[in-house]
Amino acid sequence: MRSETEAPRAWQRMLSGRRLNLLDPSPLDIEIEDIAHGLARVARWNGQTIGPHAFSVAQHSLIVESVVTELAPRSGRQARLMALLHDAPEYVVGDLISPFKAAVGIDYKDFERRLLAAIHIRFGLPSRAPNELLAVIKRADRISAHQEATQLAGFSAAEAKRFFGTLPTGLKKRRLVPLAPLEAQTLFLEQFRRLSA
Repeated sequence: MRSETEAPRAWQRMLSGRRLNLLDPSPLDIEIEDIAHGLARVARWNGQTIGPHAFSVAQHSLIVESVVTELAPRSGRQARLMALLHDAPEYVVGDLISPFKAAVGIDYKDFERRLLAAIHIRFGLPSRAPNELLAVIKRADRISAHQEATQLAGFSAAEAKRFFGTLPTGLKKRRLVPLAPLEAQTLFLEQFRRLSA
């Protein structure tokens, strides 16, 4: 039991044995295996998707990285790696849906940005992606969300268009099937290793 004067615990113990301080994250306490494991077990859409498995943030991240490659075919490995890791903070904090983030009393976006900066530094990336790349990643994120919403989360085409915009023409058609956590984790790690080699 914690005493009245003792500060509340602000760290998360990882399976690697690392302790990540959520209020002051150190790149030294970040391991890609922890990220992949966590993201493969965090459900997009609060788990409100069809199929025997939740659609994970790891699988979403793989799609966003592939859409970034389609939208900006000259993207180098570093840009693609930043796209793959765009939601990496969610391995610790989970995937809060946008309406809930807006209702949370703290500056949640700032919290996520600090953790993402530590993740970037850990893997030799700039602490913040360039604005041009951030715009492409955001667009790819919305494209993925549109496809997830209509294929997995029960949105009508009109609802998806209203919330996520129109899908660009000529984009590769993706049939989304939620993967088992271990499969999503493995694919995420494989793509990370390809891009960081």
